[in-house]
Amino acid sequence: MKKLLLFTIMLVTLCFVPAQAADINTVKAMIAKQAIEMGVEPAMALSIARTESGFNHNARSRHGAVGVFQLMPSTAKRMGLNPYSLSDNIKGGIMYYKSMYKMFGSVELALAAYNAGPGNVKRYNKTVPPFAETKNFVSKIMKDYNHLKANPDNVIKAAKAASAQKTAAQKTAAQKVAAVNKSAVAQHAVTTAKAVQAKVQPAPELVQVKEVAAKVEVVDETPAELEVEVKALAI
Repeated sequence: MKKLLLFTIMLVTLCFVPAQAADINTVKAMIAKQAIEMGVEPAMALSIARTESGFNHNARSRHGAVGVFQLMPSTAKRMGLNPYSLSDNIKGGIMYYKSMYKMFGSVELALAAYNAGPGNVKRYNKTVPPFAETKNFVSKIMKDYNHLKANPDNVIKAAKAASAQKTAAQKTAAQKVAAVNKSAVAQHAVTTAKAVQAKVQPAPELVQVKEVAAKVEVVDETPAELEVEVKALAI
């Protein structure tokens, strides 16, 4: 009976671990993709998410923070996002870090502000606040970030490759549009030039009917001297 129970537990564990790993890889891929799109180093975004929740979207803190990036619902609401949505939580976390970096111009201070709030970073003269939790948070993320930079995760490689392919495709499409536009402009110029030339070309000269008749009469008129000469020859 014990052997059967142990076998059942082992079987359930083996079935559960791959599913959990797949979920984590999906979350990591979403984070890397979103980070690249928002102009944030994916290694940094992944390091924050790993430290905050271990990539667990069901994580909840005693302070009320939720999701992969442990966003406070009030903070997410100000950004117009739903922290309970996985995609919104990821977007909000990266967006918040990016805003903190823009505010302080330093990775360490941005991380400190992410953890302790920008008010505390300002209160301590723009240095990492002397809170054990904040110092450990910054230190842990920086260590993980440097490791990922030196040894990129497969999801980072895949996300960067997909981004490069997308950029190349967009560039090719833009070049095709530019070529079509250039051809259309050139054709329009030729058509316009022909139209202008047709307008300025002089119309064929019109000869009045009376003038033509007069000319014919002059040509057919026999001089008097010629008539006398013809009569003389006839005699």
